[in-house]
Order: sequence, then C-alpha cells, then structure tokens
Amino acid sequence: MPLAILAAILGFAASLCWTTVTSAEALGAFAKHGKLIVIPLLVSLIRTRREALIALAVFGVGQVLLLSSTWLLVLGVPLPWNISKFPGSFAVFSAYLDQSIMAAVLAAVCWHLRTLLPTRYTFYTALLVSGLALACVFFVFPGRTGHAVGITVVSLAFMWALPKRFRIGILLIPLVLLITLTASSSSVRSRLLAVGNEVQAFAQTGENNSPSGIRLNLWHRSVQAIAERPWLGYGVGSWSQEYERIESKYAIKNHLKWTGNPHQEYLLWGVELGVLGMALLGVIFLSIYRDSLSMDQRIRQAVQSVLAGLIVACLFNSILFDALIGDFFCVVLGLLLALGVQQNRSLQPCAHVTSSGH
Repeated sequence: MPLAILAAILGFAASLCWTTVTSAEALGAFAKHGKLIVIPLLVSLIRTRREALIALAVFGVGQVLLLSSTWLLVLGVPLPWNISKFPGSFAVFSAYLDQSIMAAVLAAVCWHLRTLLPTRYTFYTALLVSGLALACVFFVFPGRTGHAVGITVVSLAFMWALPKRFRIGILLIPLVLLITLTASSSSVRSRLLAVGNEVQAFAQTGENNSPSGIRLNLWHRSVQAIAERPWLGYGVGSWSQEYERIESKYAIKNHLKWTGNPHQEYLLWGVELGVLGMALLGVIFLSIYRDSLSMDQRIRQAVQSVLAGLIVACLFNSILFDALIGDFFCVVLGLLLALGVQQNRSLQPCAHVTSSGH
C-alpha cells in the first residue's frame, strides 16, 4: 500500500510538468490528492497495538458524538454547534452526503470490531451505535451515495455471516436489501424514483439541472476529455478548465457551469493522469485489499468493508479529492491498517514460543 500511494503521488507531481492550468491551481489540487499520504503515515507512526486501539477509540468517540448530535436534531433538540449548510437535513457539520457515508462506515467498523471491545457493556454499545448509524443512513439522511454505501457494507456483513457454501447469495443480498428498503423507507424510495426520472429526462432531452442530470453531464464531458488525452491526461488540477472547454464546445441545451471535480473519483484521475492514473487508483485499492488478507479476521473484514464502501462511493463522488470525506476515509483506513499490523506483531512472540516448545 505505501508503495502504491507513493507512486500515485509521484505521478501527480510529475504531471505538474504538463498540466494545462496555473501553478497555483495545480498545487492546490496536488495538495488535495496528497492527503493519501495520511494512510501510510498512520500505519508507520502507530507503533503498538495499544496505541492503535487508543487512536481508534478517540476516532470512535468523535463519530459517536456526531451521530448523537444527528439524533438530537431528529428529536427536535437545537444544537449550538449545528453549522451545516443544509438546515433540515439533520447534518451537523457538513452535508448530508458526507455524514450519510460516514455513518455507514461507522456502522461497519463498530459491527466488525465489536468483539475486540473489553467488556459486555462496550460490546452491546458497539451494536447499538451500528444500528443507530444504519438507521440514519436509510431513514434520516436523503443521500443516495450513503444508501449505496450502506447497502454495500450490510451485504458484506451478511455474506461473511453465511456459511461458505451459501456465500454465492451475496449476488442476491443487495437486491433483497434494496427491495426491502424501498418498501420500508420513504427516503430511499423517493430518492430512487427521483434517480429514474432524472436519468430518463437527461437521456431524452439533455436536461442537466437535476442532481443525476448534472452528474451524467459531468461524466460525459470527462470521458470526452480522457478520449482526447488517454495516456497521461491534462495534468493535476486540470479538470475544471478542460470540462469548461468541452462543455462550451459541445453543450446543446444548457451550458452547465461547474468547477472542482466531476463527482466521480475514477474519471477525475482519468482526466488528470489518463488511463494510467485510473490504473494507479485501482492499484491503491487492490494493495489495501491484499494487505488486509494477512490480518486478523475481524480487522480484515472491517478494512474490506470500509474499502468496499470507498470504491462504491467513488463511483458517484470524488470522495478522496473532497476535503472532509476524503480526510475521513484516509484516517479510518490508516487506523484500521495500523491496528491490523500491530495485532499481527503482538501475536508473533506467542507463535515463536509455541514453536520452540514443540
């Protein structure tokens, strides 16, 4: 994982030589991509299992406070620290999109690490937090990406709970969950229907004023940009400029003004670094998965759940590039990987003693 992340950061650094934007814009984007270094830094700086557990406990307390604040808002309790730009969405510090994804990840981490907790009280507390977090995702927040991440982590939990001979059922679990949630949750049902209507409107008339229409338009322009420079892309920080250039050239109905990112991590890397950049992102994900295979089962499943949620979320948003949610994923992956590494190291002396005894 550290080598894969270093290769990606060096790739973005090298693209400063051919980027089509100013140095200030390119360096700003480079700094956002550079947050990936947090993952290997946490793994290297956390030196013992105890340190990893303390760091995860601090992370967990912060997330539980955020979750508790959301439920207080649901109950109608005014909070002085509620600074969300989306009043009425029950988000506390940012947008419901970020917090719905974070809640889904928190649920997965609490569920898979619950048996690492020292007492029965903390064990059941972890189960309660996991349940309340998923309830937020599916019944409180309207974020469709959060719904997708929530279905992903729940499906994986069901799969790992099944006997191996039944695990082929993972192909049906997401569908069953989606049908169940559509029937029971008005939030999921309304957003799912909205997606269908918005996609249909974009396909028929080019309507790009809806959330889905905006995304489809951004993705279309990004694919066109990648087709123009498929191998090395336009350089770090170039997406906004290249999008505007192509949109002004090909827009038929509404010229969509947009800056920042295409709401899709893979296409963002493709525009800036070409297909090689998209491959680098895939290598990072694969390396994290491979590193998790040697870890304790509970930690391995937690890492893989978070990774799967990240992979799904990146299909609909530029998750790693965004400031808040990108930092969140880097921190939680770094802490879980650090715990896995230190857990393995703590078991090595015991294995050595057992071997010597034999």
